Amino acid sequence: MSYEVQGKLVAIMETVQRTETFRIREFVIEKTDDIGGRSITNYIKFQCVQDKTNLPDRFSLGEEVKVYFNLKGSKRTKDGIDSYYTNLDAWRMEQIRLGGSTEQAPPDFTPDQTPSDNLDDLPF
Repeated sequence: MSYEVQGKLVAIMETVQRTETFRIREFVIEKTDDIGGRSITNYIKFQCVQDKTNLPDRFSLGEEVKVYFNLKGSKRTKDGIDSYYTNLDAWRMEQIRLGGSTEQAPPDFTPDQTPSDNLDDLPF
């Protein structure tokens, strides 16, 4: 299941090579919400794995970004004790422009497209 959240990029960590075939990189966004008249700030840490570790490279600290991610959970048992972990696996990032629009167009849109001259297919 995919989720999205937007906030200010406040930290980008270095890529870590965990094994010969697995690498990971983390970054953090700051998200502030008004809840019941109180301003609540959360710092949300995401991880990028494998070929996605370069996602944060195009962004600067302080930029407003939208992050698309999946929830991942795992269980580990050591010495008879169960431990549970939750990760937010980022798979796409976009810059947020003033007014809330994103920098990237949808994947099926190409800037060279021109609007259709046929306006008869309007639903009203």
